[in-house]
Amino acid sequence: MLDLENIDAYYGESHILHGVSLSVGNGEVVCLLGRNGAGKTTTILTVMGYLHPRRGTIRFNGRDIGGLPPYAVARLGFGFVPQEREIFPSLSVRENLTVFARGGRNGFWTLQRVFELFPSLRARERNLGFQLSGGEQQMLSIARALMLNPVLLLLDEPSEGLAPMIVQEIIDVLKHLKGEGLAILLVEQSLRVALAVADRHHVINKGAICFTGGAAELENSESVLRNYLSV
Repeated sequence: MLDLENIDAYYGESHILHGVSLSVGNGEVVCLLGRNGAGKTTTILTVMGYLHPRRGTIRFNGRDIGGLPPYAVARLGFGFVPQEREIFPSLSVRENLTVFARGGRNGFWTLQRVFELFPSLRARERNLGFQLSGGEQQMLSIARALMLNPVLLLLDEPSEGLAPMIVQEIIDVLKHLKGEGLAILLVEQSLRVALAVADRHHVINKGAICFTGGAAELENSESVLRNYLSV
């Protein structure tokens, strides 16, 4: 589905990504792990078209999308949940969801289905965005992306800054989406979240992939955990 091959990306003249390669298959959950500043967000922004790679290719279902703007990438069936959440604070929960609604995937994700997955949003559907807690805002950001009926969901650190109980809710939601067969590229610092939901893991450090493997391989790699993921 999604294939990155030898991606180099820059902010101005600052070389951030160095030959990043990864892939996400149909129905697969792939996690990109790393510390702050490792290149995780840059990778996901490059996929979404906010940055254009200077070298390498990004293919989606065989099509080169490396030069497309973000709106064109989104129209291909990408749903993006940014790290900052970026909900509309002056719109109600319902309005935040319906303004983004799109009928792809045969309209699988409707307002009713989203409210079934996020009952706390149903209870607060008339509240404005700024009236929600941090956890509720994160749920709304994920729900809003689902209303696009994406074929691939990209999430940038959805558990950041949330209480452990809310993080578990995020894990449960991601497991549900995985069970529905939705392909997901998950960017995380939390090993707990990554190991709970992802099929494959890539660890990035200083803009380069330094580990690729499954959950058991990652858990048993003391050097990777110590050198690239510990605080």
